[in-house]
Amino acid sequence: MCFTVNVNIVKDELENRYGAKLIDPENYKPSYYYHAYSLPDLPVICSENREFIEIMKWGLIPSWVKNNEKAEEIRYKTFNARAETIDIKPSFSDSFISKRCIVPVCGFFEWQHIDGRKIPWYIYRADGDIMSLAGLSAEWINNTTGKTIKTFTIITTEANELMAEIHNTKKRMPLIIERCDEDMWLDTKLPRERIYRLLAHSPSEILKAHTISNIIARRDSEKNTPEIIKPFLYNNNYQK
Repeated sequence: MCFTVNVNIVKDELENRYGAKLIDPENYKPSYYYHAYSLPDLPVICSENREFIEIMKWGLIPSWVKNNEKAEEIRYKTFNARAETIDIKPSFSDSFISKRCIVPVCGFFEWQHIDGRKIPWYIYRADGDIMSLAGLSAEWINNTTGKTIKTFTIITTEANELMAEIHNTKKRMPLIIERCDEDMWLDTKLPRERIYRLLAHSPSEILKAHTISNIIARRDSEKNTPEIIKPFLYNNNYQK
């Protein structure tokens, strides 16, 4: 699972990191906290348009969805796509072949269950680089307005050792694409067998993680603030 991310990345940093131009920058709002269920618009680099960074909606709507009601319904079921089944699930199989993408984030949040408590964690790259999450994109045409809606999903895979300890119920993690593999992931002309090799989890060593305050769970708290990713120690030492 990966429903909550930190995308506090300014325009110049995004463009310099990926060598691409941000389209529609006035509609991009960097934030320390984005949750999938708020249906946010986030920056995405797509295989079919790699020289640009597009702003797309989280929650993939396949092109074959019939109407707006079904489109809104399916979005809440496609925030994530399991790496083990993306080539056979109808919602994802076409995009896996021709519409792979990268979702840049600073890091992501996950919850650890210990003795009836849910402890929030923040996970990020050990080298401080922007984290490239593997995704799939799609274009859907609203049959009422004729407007094209561009959407994406984040791929998840089996947790590595670190993430299995943190996300200790589902034991999943987002699929992270290393900088050296980004071109391969976005190259839809490559044989599918080579892409399958990228679907395994990343080693624990590329990540750092620490516990954070429960302000992230409070509905009335301001979450777009550096405080949300600041290390916070609980009664017992859960720091990693």
